[in-house]
This record gives sequence, structure tokens and C-alpha cells, in this order.
Amino acid sequence: MIRIVAALAVASLAVAGPAMAQMKPAAKATPAKAAASSYRAARGPDGKHPDLNGVWQVMNSANWDIEPHAARAALQLRPGPFVPVPAKAVVALGAVGAVPAGLGIVEGGEIPYTADAKKQRDANRADYLNLDPEVKCYLPGVPRANYMHLPFQVFQSEKSMIIAYEYAGAVRNVLFTDPGPAPVDSWMGQSVAKWDGDTLVVTVTGMSDRSWLDRAGNFHSDQMTVVERWTPTAAGVVRYEATITDPNVYTKPWKMSFNLYKHVGEDARLNQFKCVEFVEELMYGDLRKEPLK
Repeated sequence: MIRIVAALAVASLAVAGPAMAQMKPAAKATPAKAAASSYRAARGPDGKHPDLNGVWQVMNSANWDIEPHAARAALQLRPGPFVPVPAKAVVALGAVGAVPAGLGIVEGGEIPYTADAKKQRDANRADYLNLDPEVKCYLPGVPRANYMHLPFQVFQSEKSMIIAYEYAGAVRNVLFTDPGPAPVDSWMGQSVAKWDGDTLVVTVTGMSDRSWLDRAGNFHSDQMTVVERWTPTAAGVVRYEATITDPNVYTKPWKMSFNLYKHVGEDARLNQFKCVEFVEELMYGDLRKEPLK
């Protein structure tokens, strides 16, 4: 019996050997970047550059934490009898207030903070409920606006571009003529664009230091510069890359990258999420003559 099994195994190898040898070249697949570079997107209104018009959205958990992270009970925790437990203000949310795991979007996995800046990030995280500007419906800034849980829409004409975000009605006017330094810092900054082949390159400056990069306390100063690269890589897919420089907070420039996906059909529209009125009680409820209990 053993001899029969051995003979069958040898015969199988003899038959499969040539087939396996023929399959080996397929293992040398074309790299993803090479495949992406061969894709030619439909032309936009000017007939020269890719058409980025449409509603776009991420499929990741980067807004919770842009670095790789495991699932945890809540964004803000407090010491428990054995392990940390959700902060008192969020414990009633249960699983709804939990943080989903994520692979992260930071290339290399870790943001290169200075020692002092990392301490500040940890302090931000420990007091998330009071400090994250998203909780109070402040505008998200760039790049955070691009990977929030709500979609955004690109309006592209022959000579201009506007990006409208569902979250808080945020808007970016993308300029193709550089007006010089931003006159004032603002939540969404100043965006100046140019085309590099089929890649839209946008340099964003003049951003307020009050915006965060995610819900995990990752932050920047008012010296941050973001250089975005928007590259169509397949039908309905744009590869987004951003190189972030801020000598006040980071030891060196660093990069994030992820895919954006285009909505189609009846889903290709923005809804309203003007959340200012949703946080009035949180921000001003204590000013009532008789505050609610």
C-alpha cells in the first residue's frame, strides 16, 4: 500500500511539474504602481487632464487614528480595576463608542514626532472629549477632511476646482494661480494646484494649528505644509498621497497614502451634515438661566 501511494505521489509530481514550471513566470506580477501608471483616466472638462468630478469617500478607519491601531473600548479611557475602561462621559455608548482596528495610513507606521510633541499628542489623547475639534463641529482641516467618515464632492471645470465636504459644509477652493502666501491662517488653509502628468498636485498652507489629524490626538502646528497628490489608478479609484512637513512638531517630513472610491448611481450625492446646531447644548447649555440636568 505504501509503495502504491508513493508511486502515485511521484506520478503526480511528474505531471504537475511542467504545469508548475509554466506558472512560475506569473508569480512575477507587474507591481501595483506600474499597473497604475498604465491606467489612463477619462479626460476632464479641459480635455487634457483626468476627470476628478464626482463624490468620493474612503473605506478605512483613519479618522479614528491614522497610525496602525488595535480595537479598543473607547477613544478616551480611565483606569479600571484591571484594565482601562471607557471614560465616564462615554461609558453609556457601549460598543457604539468603541474604536475599530485599523491598518493606518502613515507610511512606515509611525509619525516622527519630536519628544515634546509626542508628549502633547499623548495629552491630547487623554483629554480627547474636551480637545478634539471634531467634537465641537469645527472644520477638519487638510488632510483630515479627506478621510473622515463622510464623503466629499469634487467640482472640476476647465480652469477651476472646488471640493465640497459633507461634514460641516466645509469647502476648499483649489487655485491654479498662486496668489502668494495666505493672508491669514484658516481651518482649511489655502490650496494651490498644478498638474504633474495625470496627477493633481495641491500644496496646502496657512492652516490653523487648532485642527487635528484624527480622533487620536495626532496634531500639527501652524507651520504645517501639506503636499497632496491625487492620481487616478483605476475606474472609480484615486490614489491619495500627502507629504506633511512641520519642523515645529515632526523631526522630518512624513507621508500618508490611501485610496478614494467614487460613489455611483443614486449614492453619488452629498447629504447635509451641518453639525453646528447639534453641539449647541454641549457648548452653550451651561449658559441657560436654568441649565438642563
